[in-house]
Amino acid sequence: MTILYVTTVSSTMNAFFKQHIEMLVKDGHRVELACNDDNWPIDSFYNVLNCKFYHIDFSRFPLSLDNMKAYKQLKQVIEKGKYDIVHCHTPNASVITRLVCRKYRKKDGVKVFYTAHGFHFYKGAPLKNWLLYYPIEKICSYFTDKLITINTEDFELAKRKFKAKEIHYVPGVGVDLSRFENIQIDRVQKRREIGVPENAFLLLSVGELNENKNHQVIIRALAKLKDSNVHYAIAGTGDKKEFLLRLAKELGVTDQIHLLGYRNDVPELNYASDVFCFPSHREGLGLSAIEAMACGLPIVTSNIHGINDYSVDGVTGYKCRPDDVDGFMKAIQIIQSNGKKHMGDHNKVCSGKYSINRIVEKMKAIYEG
Repeated sequence: MTILYVTTVSSTMNAFFKQHIEMLVKDGHRVELACNDDNWPIDSFYNVLNCKFYHIDFSRFPLSLDNMKAYKQLKQVIEKGKYDIVHCHTPNASVITRLVCRKYRKKDGVKVFYTAHGFHFYKGAPLKNWLLYYPIEKICSYFTDKLITINTEDFELAKRKFKAKEIHYVPGVGVDLSRFENIQIDRVQKRREIGVPENAFLLLSVGELNENKNHQVIIRALAKLKDSNVHYAIAGTGDKKEFLLRLAKELGVTDQIHLLGYRNDVPELNYASDVFCFPSHREGLGLSAIEAMACGLPIVTSNIHGINDYSVDGVTGYKCRPDDVDGFMKAIQIIQSNGKKHMGDHNKVCSGKYSINRIVEKMKAIYEG
């Protein structure tokens, strides 16, 4: 088979689909790639697999005129490519791809796969999300042969409401658990490196500094704890950095907050920490939390969307509403007081469900089915 993989930007292609595409190539399929690589080059890994690449001017902003240009570019690629399957990911690219492929599904028998990495409409989502995104996904489902959802809430909704020919549940894109096994670190040295006292109780978050990741609620909870021994480190970059620094200063916890920027040592940071905090407003699943579980950390999370698939109150850690400052404060306090080993041991076992090997096998079955 000849398969075209489509994402909005190259960073998504580079981060999540290497093992998926490697599996397809090893099984004898030809795979080509299409995305916008303006901000980050496509990984050389794909060159080794002989994956031809097409630059498409997708924009992450739905109303950008670049998306009109992207529609025409993608149409040309698919017209010439004679693909058996076009597999699209991420909202903007997937809407454009499915609109382009309407003609080729009928004319050439092209099969369209769409992996929804978390619908923007979910229980508790803002009304505007339902008004904007739900009708678009409903319409596009008519042009979808296989819709793949990554959490149970989206799967159940899709089965009830959408018209794709097949609807599947696959728990995420997969975590390479081997990255988190047999990690040997000097906790004291790692903490010294990031400016955290040796005996501090360390909270960690990994994720972009943006509105959705909601790091501010943990900073507010930390301020309410009134315990200078509790520190909070965040690995990530984003437009909320200055806001978070100002908030920490206003609340008097500047010395307890550590914005680490982009890091390539996440496994080591997990092993140097005591609790992983994941207070997002929306998550299709949330790989960073599952990675933390694989390292044996208890997790303190919001109680929404895909997070509910693995975050179990009192078992994996604790969860509460994304805006519940007191809830997060109490959750951190309980784990700090009662220890964390039993939760961590449980989480290591649970993370196995999301291993890349299991996910790739599930995807292989969907391609062959």
